[in-house]
Amino acid sequence: MSQHEDSVTPPRRLTPLETPSIDLRTMLRFPLTEAQVSTLVRDALQEDGAFNDVTTIATVLSDRRARARLVARQPGVIAGVALAIEAFHQLDRKTSIRIDAEDGKRVSKGDTVLHMSGHARGMLSAERVALNFLQRVSGVATLTCLFVDAVRGTKARILDTRKTTPGWRALEKYAVRAGGGVNHRLDLASSVLIKDNHLSAVEGDIALAVRRSRDLMEPGATVEVECDTLDQVRTAADVGADIILLDNMSLELMRECVQLVGGRAILEASGGVNLGTVRAIAETGVDHISVGALTHSAPAMNLALDFE
Repeated sequence: MSQHEDSVTPPRRLTPLETPSIDLRTMLRFPLTEAQVSTLVRDALQEDGAFNDVTTIATVLSDRRARARLVARQPGVIAGVALAIEAFHQLDRKTSIRIDAEDGKRVSKGDTVLHMSGHARGMLSAERVALNFLQRVSGVATLTCLFVDAVRGTKARILDTRKTTPGWRALEKYAVRAGGGVNHRLDLASSVLIKDNHLSAVEGDIALAVRRSRDLMEPGATVEVECDTLDQVRTAADVGADIILLDNMSLELMRECVQLVGGRAILEASGGVNLGTVRAIAETGVDHISVGALTHSAPAMNLALDFE
């Protein structure tokens, strides 16, 4: 085993958590190429000094072999397995890894995610980086799954937002899909979302803002308008907005909006959404519920590497 050997292991096409009404083939399409995975993981390993792990080099003989399990210390949803595997393989390409829990799979406390056999040095030096990736991405998937479960039986879908870690958006939005959620727009160039500050630039004229957006975008592009009053919702629906975002509205007002719009536009609830409120919001009849916390506040999933 060479402490400095590297390898390129392609991300696997992984089995998704089955969620009704979602295209499963698209839902868990891994967002990074092999080259991107290799570079991202290598940068993380270099940041951690993994290629010159002085503690491991000093204490563990180079030919020492070991077996280890990466295990769940809590229930959750796994995501980011390809990143963890790449970390171990960049330290020792000969490490044998069996995947017991693929991306999108729910696990219980004590379940094995990965089972590994190889040189102890490689596994020890890659451990922290592998866990950092897997814990973060699985944490987003796990929190998303909790929200999805909370609204199960209603028509509402759980959406993410652009409140993502800079440089990690593709991975975090992938994790949302792994947890059964749905991605909102990827970035500012993907679709139109007219918010209150945009409306202030046109003196609050929703019709003008929508018309200008239609003129700019390709035919069929989605135009969404943020509203915080019933009158704004009425105007947005009348001028043909595709999606109307109900911003920080009470449950009663959301129900009125659902009745008023009558299916002419998709209604998205946003603001004040947490695990304690999301079910009641879903029961108002809205179509989408966007939750910034999925990506900006998800706790890391508790995972650990246990040597046998």
